[in-house]
Amino acid sequence: MLDIIIRKYFNELQLWKNEENDIDILVQLVNAIRPKNPKKHESFSLFNTIEFFSNNQVERDNFVAYLKTVLENKNFDAILTDAGILQDIDFFYEVKKRIFAKILPYQAPKDTLQYVLNQIFYADSDPIWVNKIPKVELETLFDLFEFETIYESVEAHAPLYEVMEAINLLSQRTSGKALETDVMKMVPEYSGLESPFAAFEKELYAIEKTIRTKESEFFTTSSDINFKQLLVLHKQCNEFVEKAFQNSSKYGISLRVNQNLLSIKQHLYRIGVLMPLLVIDKPEEKKSKSIELAIKLIKYNCLKTNVRKLFAESTQLLSYEITQHTAKTGENYITESKTEYFKMLYAALGGGLIVGILCIFKLLLSKVEISDFGHAFLYSLNYSIGFIIIYLLGFTLATKQPAMTASALISALEDGLKKNSISADEKHKSFAKLFARLFRSQFIAFVGNVIMAFPIALLGIWMIDTTFGINIAEMKWEKFIIDLNPIQSLLLFHAAIAGFFLFLSGIISGSIANRDKHFDVKYRIEEHPWLKMTFGKERTKNFANWYDNKWPGLMSNFWFGVFLGSTSSIGKFLGLSLDIRHITFASGNLALALYDAKFQVEDNLLFWGIFGVFMIGLVNFLVSFGLSLGLAFRSRNIPLTELKPIFSSIKRRFLSKPMSFFFPTE
Repeated sequence: MLDIIIRKYFNELQLWKNEENDIDILVQLVNAIRPKNPKKHESFSLFNTIEFFSNNQVERDNFVAYLKTVLENKNFDAILTDAGILQDIDFFYEVKKRIFAKILPYQAPKDTLQYVLNQIFYADSDPIWVNKIPKVELETLFDLFEFETIYESVEAHAPLYEVMEAINLLSQRTSGKALETDVMKMVPEYSGLESPFAAFEKELYAIEKTIRTKESEFFTTSSDINFKQLLVLHKQCNEFVEKAFQNSSKYGISLRVNQNLLSIKQHLYRIGVLMPLLVIDKPEEKKSKSIELAIKLIKYNCLKTNVRKLFAESTQLLSYEITQHTAKTGENYITESKTEYFKMLYAALGGGLIVGILCIFKLLLSKVEISDFGHAFLYSLNYSIGFIIIYLLGFTLATKQPAMTASALISALEDGLKKNSISADEKHKSFAKLFARLFRSQFIAFVGNVIMAFPIALLGIWMIDTTFGINIAEMKWEKFIIDLNPIQSLLLFHAAIAGFFLFLSGIISGSIANRDKHFDVKYRIEEHPWLKMTFGKERTKNFANWYDNKWPGLMSNFWFGVFLGSTSSIGKFLGLSLDIRHITFASGNLALALYDAKFQVEDNLLFWGIFGVFMIGLVNFLVSFGLSLGLAFRSRNIPLTELKPIFSSIKRRFLSKPMSFFFPTE
C-alpha cells in the first residue's frame, strides 16, 4: 500500500509539484502505516518503509522535497505551551471545552505545525505506536529524509527558536499564577522571600541570551553554571507547589485554587521536559533530541483533549481533603471496647426512635392532596428535620456511617503502609482487625435502629387509631409488603440509590468542612465586629466553634433528607421507576403494614418482608461503603492491588474469630 501511494505521487518531479501544499498525501501515507491495534505489540517496525526509500532514490528525493515544503517554517510553540495543559481555572468550563473539542476538534491556522499534526495524527492511539518505533529506525529515517537537527539555527520560526519561546512563555505564566493572592495564601512560608519563579525567569533569560548570541553550536552544556542554577531553581519552584498542596490540610483548598496549582504544576513539568533540549554534551545527542522533540509534539497534540486525565488530576487532592474530614469523623463510629459498643447501641436506639416517628409523619403527609412537587417538598422537609434532630441529639443512623468509616479504614491503611518497620502481613492483619471493629459497629447500629423503629412506628399508628379512630395505613399494607419483596419489586435497585445518596451526603460533609477551612469561616465569625459587640466575645467564639463542628454535619443531613424525599417525585416526572429504600424506614413500614393487615399476613409474605429489610440494609451498606472505599483508595494513591491481600486477611480473621465481627470479644 505504501509503495503504491509513493509511486503515484513521487515517481517524477512534476507529479508532486501540483500537490505541494496538499498534506492529504501525508495523511494517506500515515494511514497506510498506522497499525490497527497499536497496544497489541510491544514494538512497531518501519523496516519496510526504510527498505523502500533506501532502494528507490528518485521517489525518496521527491518525497524529501515534498516534506520540506509541507513542514518548512511551521511554528509549533503553541503545542508546547497549550496542548494538554490547563488553560482555565474553571474546572467545569475546561471539561466542557475538552469534550466539545473531542467531538469537533479545534483546527489551527494552516501555516502552523499543529494544523499539519491535527490532519495526520488525529487518533488517541497514535502516540502509542509512534513511541514503539525502535530508536535506530527513527534515526535511519531521519538520515534518509535529510532532516536537519534543531540546533542549526535560532532564527525566527526555527525549531530551537520555537522551543525557547515556549519555555519563556511557560515560565512567565507560572510566575504570574504563583503570585496570585489565593496561591500565596497556601504558602505563607514564602512570604517575604524572593519568588523562585522570578529567579528562574532571570536565569533562563541569561542562558537563552548566551545561546542566541552564538554564531554556531546553538546549545548549552550540562556543566554550564547557569544551567545548573536553572535546575536548582526549577526544583525550588516544584517544592513551592508541593508545599502549597501539603498545606491544604491546614488551610483547606477550593476547586479554583486546586486548578491554579495544578496548572502551575503542569507548566513546570512541561518546562522540565523542554529544558534538556537546550543541552548537548555529545554530538550524537543532536539527532536523538531532535527526534525526541518530534515525538513529544505528536504526543502532546494528540492528547490535548484528554478528559479522563483532567478528571483524575483535578479531583485527587480535593477528594483527599474531603475524605480526610470524613475519616476523622468516621473514627467516632468505630467502636473498640464494650462500653463504646453499647453506647453505639443506645445511639442507634435513639436514631430508630426518631425514624419510627418520621415513618408516621411521612404516611400522614402522603394523604395531603398536593402536587408531586409539593409532596417532594414535604417529604424532604420531614426527612431533613428528622436527620438533623438525630445528628444534634447525638443519635446515629446506621447507614450514615459507612461513608465516613471507609475513609477512616483507608487512612489507617495508609499510615500502616508508610511504616517500613512493619511487615506487609502485619499491616493487613491490623487492617482486618479494624474492619472487624467497623463491621460489629455497623451491626449493632443496624440492630438498634431496626428494633426501635419497628415498635415506635407500631405504637404511633396504634395511638392515632385509638385516639382518633383512623387507621392511617388503611388499604396500604399490601403495597408496603410488596415493596419489601426483592423478587416482586425493584427493592435492590432502590436500596442502591439510597446507598449512593448516603455516599453523596458524606462527600457534602467533607466538602463543606474543607471549604470552610479554606475560607477561614470559623476565624471570620470569631472576629466579626458586629457579632462581638452584640453577643460578646465569649458567645461569638462559642458560636464559631459550634459552627465549625456542626455545620458540615447539618448540611450533610439536610441534603440527605432532600435526596430521599424528592427521588420518587423526580422519578414520576421523568417516567422512571425511581425510589429509595432505607433499612430503618423499611423496618417502620413493615410495622405499619402488619398493623393494617391486623397481623394476619401469610408466612411467605412475612418472610420476604423481613428478608427484604435485611437485604436493604446490606445493599445500603455495600453501595455507600464501596463507593467511599473507592474514593478513599484513589485519593491516597493506594494501588487497587492492595485489595486482594486485604480481603484475604479479612477472610482469615473471620474464619478464626467470627464472633469479633458481631460482638466486642477482645
